[in-house]
Amino acid sequence: MVNKFEIKQQDKYKFIEEGSGEPLILLHGLFGALSNYYDLIDYFRNYNKVIVPSLPLLELDILHTTVGGLQKFVHKFIEARGYTGIHLLGNSLGGHVALKHVLKHPERIKSLILTGSSGLFENGMGDSYPKRSNYEYIKTKTQLTFYNPEIATKELVDEVYGIVNNRLKAIKIISLAKSAIRNNLGEELNQIRQPTLLVWGNNDTITPPFVAREFNKLIPNSELYFIDKCGHAPMMEVPVEFNAILHKFLNKLNEPATIS
Repeated sequence: MVNKFEIKQQDKYKFIEEGSGEPLILLHGLFGALSNYYDLIDYFRNYNKVIVPSLPLLELDILHTTVGGLQKFVHKFIEARGYTGIHLLGNSLGGHVALKHVLKHPERIKSLILTGSSGLFENGMGDSYPKRSNYEYIKTKTQLTFYNPEIATKELVDEVYGIVNNRLKAIKIISLAKSAIRNNLGEELNQIRQPTLLVWGNNDTITPPFVAREFNKLIPNSELYFIDKCGHAPMMEVPVEFNAILHKFLNKLNEPATIS
């Protein structure tokens, strides 16, 4: 995909940074890319400093190809850039990394936004690896991410197909998926103090709606919104609705507290 925004580089970090204001950091998922957030960047750069780091899903050594390894990478990136008062948003595996980060390093995080996040339960690609050379199979699996299968463009399917057909990349993807399943955060979520927004597709088959309700129950200061006719990546599938919910949440955080 042609990059719509300039990719900046500092040391080993590659990222998009657009706009000014409070930092809004976006973490993509396992088969995600910077492009997942183009609509969100376009909208929120008028209100926030929007940052999308490229997560090294396939670049870390196998030992660190875990949720914890990605969390350390995000922590070092935030420190290197000196961001504070951050609104941290994650989709899918990116949500899991965001959760892990808030639990380990809450001090710079102002709010947390999760959409289709793993960390409690997810249906992974699972049985797909034996059939990884079957293009139609990978296409069907990719389409399952969305309520509207047309969102899974040929470009996106080609990208996923390319990853799962490279043996080393496939091993790393499996390693990350297994790490996500092992790394269940159910016991720790009550420690999160940040205001948390949960935005979920009602038709998400990977992290189904019951997962969102469980997050809502376990994270103390959280609010939950469901979007109809929407799958696992609301910010890609229904960007206008997603942006409106997020904008309202961020505005509310910045309203002066009223004394009753």
